[in-house]
Amino acid sequence: MAMDINIQPEETAVFALGGLGEIGKNTYAIQSGDDIVVIDAGVKFPEDELLGIDYVIPDYTYLKENENKIRGLVITHGHEDHIGAIHFFLNAVNVPVYAGPLAIALIKNKLEEHGILGRTELHEITEDDVLHFGVLTVEFFRTTHSIPDTFGVAVHTPVGVIVETGDFKFDLTPTTHQPPNLQKMARIGSEGVLLLMSDSTNAERAEFTKSEKWVGKTIDRLFDDITGRIIFATFASNMSRVQMATEAALAHGRKIAVFGRSMDSAVTNGLELGYLNIPDEMLIDAHEANKLPPNEVLILSTGSQGEPMAALARIANGTHKQIKIQPDDTVIFSSSPIPGNTQSVNRVINELEEAGANVIHGRVNNIHTSGHGGQEEQKLMLSLMKPKYFMPVHGEYRMLKVHAGLGYEIGIKEENTFVLGNGDVLALTADSARVADHIPADDTYVDGNGIGDIGTAVLRDRQMLSQDGLVVVVATIDLKNQEITAGPDILSRGFIYMRESEELINEGRREIFKAILTAMREPNASEHSIRNVVISQLQRFLYDQTKRRPLILPMFIMI
Repeated sequence: MAMDINIQPEETAVFALGGLGEIGKNTYAIQSGDDIVVIDAGVKFPEDELLGIDYVIPDYTYLKENENKIRGLVITHGHEDHIGAIHFFLNAVNVPVYAGPLAIALIKNKLEEHGILGRTELHEITEDDVLHFGVLTVEFFRTTHSIPDTFGVAVHTPVGVIVETGDFKFDLTPTTHQPPNLQKMARIGSEGVLLLMSDSTNAERAEFTKSEKWVGKTIDRLFDDITGRIIFATFASNMSRVQMATEAALAHGRKIAVFGRSMDSAVTNGLELGYLNIPDEMLIDAHEANKLPPNEVLILSTGSQGEPMAALARIANGTHKQIKIQPDDTVIFSSSPIPGNTQSVNRVINELEEAGANVIHGRVNNIHTSGHGGQEEQKLMLSLMKPKYFMPVHGEYRMLKVHAGLGYEIGIKEENTFVLGNGDVLALTADSARVADHIPADDTYVDGNGIGDIGTAVLRDRQMLSQDGLVVVVATIDLKNQEITAGPDILSRGFIYMRESEELINEGRREIFKAILTAMREPNASEHSIRNVVISQLQRFLYDQTKRRPLILPMFIMI
C-alpha cells in the first residue's frame, strides 16, 4: 500500500524533500487530491566530513510510492542544485520533465551521459506556456539569475495560487536575457497568492544586489590594463559572465580558447541558443593559443571553485598537458567561493601566484555579483506577490529565519509564516494553513554506484579511520575447550608506528588475552560476544594510553 500524507480531502499539501535548512538539493512538491507537481530535482555536494561521498540527494521514497500521482517535474533553471539529481530522480520516478531551453540542453547532456535520455519525456517551455495537470495548472514568470531561462512557478490549485520563485534577483539590466517580468509578477499578486515560497539565499545581506552590467564594465576596464595572457575562471553555467568575458576579449582583439568539459559544453549550448555571439574564427584550440602573442589570447576555464580535477587547478599545479603558466599571465576569478570551498580556492590561488601569475579575485575587485537577491529584492518579491501565507525556502535555517522576519516587516502575520524542515507537510485551504504531517526526507548518500547504501555507521567508521587509524586483532580460538591456540596478535595502520611501540602492543596483547578468556567462560559465549568484549576492552585500554580511538577490527579463526 502506498504511503500517504495525513491531510483532509479539501486541503492542498506542500512539502520539500530538499532545500530547507540547506543550500542545495532543491526539490519541492505540491499535491492536491491525486495530482502532484514536483518543482526541481537538485543535488547537494558533500561537506568535508562526508568522507568519500560524491553527492547528497533527497529521499524519494514518498514520490516512488506515489509515482502514479506525479503529473510532471517542472524545472526553474539549469543550476546543479536544481537539476543535478535529475538522473537519480528519473530512475526513481519516470515522469515528464518541463524546462526552459538552456535547462533542457543541460538536462539532455546529463541524461545522455547516464543512458536514460531515450526513455525520458522532455518538454521545452517558455514563459508563456501554461501546463494543465489534473486539478493543478502551472504558469511561469520570468526572473533573472546568473543563468538564462530562469523562471518562477505559479501553481493554481483548488484552494488558491502557490508561487515558488526559484532563484532570483531583480536585475533590470541583465546582459544575456530579458529583465524580470515585473508586470506578470504584479498581475499574479493582484489576482491573489495563497502561499509564497521564496529564495532565501541572501537573506542576511541588507542590499539590492548589483547588476551583471556593473560587473561587465569592470571586466572591460580590467582587459584595458592587462598586456599578457588572460585566464578567466567562472562557473560554466554563468552565461552572463562568459558572454562578458568573450565580448571584452573580442573588443580587445583577443582570440578565445576554452578549457574544461563543462565550459566547452556551456559555450556550445550558448552559441546554439543565441546567448553567446563569438565568430568561428575567434575560437581557437590550445595549440593555436600557445603560438599567439600573449596579448591576443583569452583562456576561458572551469575551476573557479578550486575543484582539484578542473582545468584551472591543473594549470596551477603544472599538470595540464597543454597550458603552462607564463610570467605575465593574469588569472581572473569571476566568482566567489561557495561555502566549504574557500580552502580549495585559496590553495589554487597560492599555486597560481607561486607559478608567476597575477591573480585578481574577490568582491573587492568588483568582478563578481551574486545571482541571488538581497533583502531589498526579497521584500520587493513579497510586496509584488502579497501572499496570505509565507514559506521561506532555499537556504540554511538562519537564512529562512531572517527571510521570515522580512515578511513580518511588510505585513505578513507571524502565525501565517512557516519556517519548516525537509519532510514537513504544510496543509492549506483558502482560509487555513497547518503543519499536518512529516514524510521521509533524510539525506541519501551517493558513493560511486551505490545510492543510499552508506549510512551513519559507515560514515562514523570512515571518520574514525581518517582520524585515528585501524587496529586489527588476530587470534585462533578453541571455544569448546576455552583455549586461545594462536595469538592474539595486533596489526596497526594509521594508528601507531609498530616498531616504536612494542611495549604498548605487548601490553595490548595481554589485555586482549585476558578479555578473550573472560568472554569464553561466559554462558552462551559466541564469536559475536567475544568480538564485542575485545573491541570494548581494547578501545578503553588504547584510549587510556594514547587518547585516541582507532577503528578496531577483530579477525578470529574459530575451532
